[in-house]
Amino acid sequence: MTDQVRRERPLSVLWLQSGGCGGCTMSLLCAESPDLMALFETAGIRLLWHPSLSEETGAEALDLFERILSGAEPLDVLCVEGSLLRGPNGTGRFHVLAGTGRPTIDWARKLAAVAGTVLAVGTCAAYGGITAGGENIADACGLQYEGTQRGGALGGEFRARGGLPVVNVAGCPTHPNWVTETLMLLAEDALRPEDLDVYQRPRFYADHLVHHGCPRNEYYEYKASAEKPSDLGCLMEHLGCLGTQAHADCNTRLWNGEGSCTRGGSACINCTAPGFEEPGHPFQQTPKFAGIPIGLPTDMPKAWFVALASLAKAATPERVRRNAAADRIVVPPTVRPTRKG
Repeated sequence: MTDQVRRERPLSVLWLQSGGCGGCTMSLLCAESPDLMALFETAGIRLLWHPSLSEETGAEALDLFERILSGAEPLDVLCVEGSLLRGPNGTGRFHVLAGTGRPTIDWARKLAAVAGTVLAVGTCAAYGGITAGGENIADACGLQYEGTQRGGALGGEFRARGGLPVVNVAGCPTHPNWVTETLMLLAEDALRPEDLDVYQRPRFYADHLVHHGCPRNEYYEYKASAEKPSDLGCLMEHLGCLGTQAHADCNTRLWNGEGSCTRGGSACINCTAPGFEEPGHPFQQTPKFAGIPIGLPTDMPKAWFVALASLAKAATPERVRRNAAADRIVVPPTVRPTRKG
């Protein structure tokens, strides 16, 4: 779409909900400064329809879909939330779009074919997510991925009319700003293929690690670890935290202005990654080999980690060691004058 057309009318967005819990929509409604609708208005984004937020239902919504497919109503962005259900036996009829008699996956495919850009909102829509876990009896998949493998509902070679593959705004749920910033970039025609990482996530958040900005970093540096969920220490060694490997900016772009998983005392489970739903071990446990965590920090060789961990533990201050295994600060930092001379 040309810049001239973008200036003449708002970016049009249609939102479908498929096999999922609706949590990404719930998260999106927490957008603030400005709120969601004010942001759409100021950014030049027009929400054509959303199954939970729009007044139009039934025949009115179906009429909109038909106008989009006929070309009478331009569709700049198709957002899909939730995994696509192919079962049973490839019919897609485990999820029929209400009032249409047609599987939601069919609607997603037809609308994707005429959309300028397709956004997978959340890890379910991106890679299959929770819905595809276990035996996956619903034959759930993402729009362009099945776990780490390309394919999915639209196929690995799919490109939208604007030239981009499916943009995977992954997260379980997504941070509201990951969605709104992606839409704002599209409204400005400022999202390019090189702005997506290897799993097609927008790099403005996926080039960061959850570890960045974590308030437990002092404990991590000294390998002073929490031993139970209420402890203040680092959650990596014993309690399953994957923040040093998870691609997201959760601890620098806080949720609801103040929170994140690790700030709330829960380990990061790497929910922006394909396959996070089945790590092969309980979420709150760290698998180890010979006492060393199997999942090491991104880019760190095993030998370096072992050497640094040994040095760090030997140098751990008593304050850090004791606080790590407590649910509150039991030894405060020493007060010392900072002025010299």
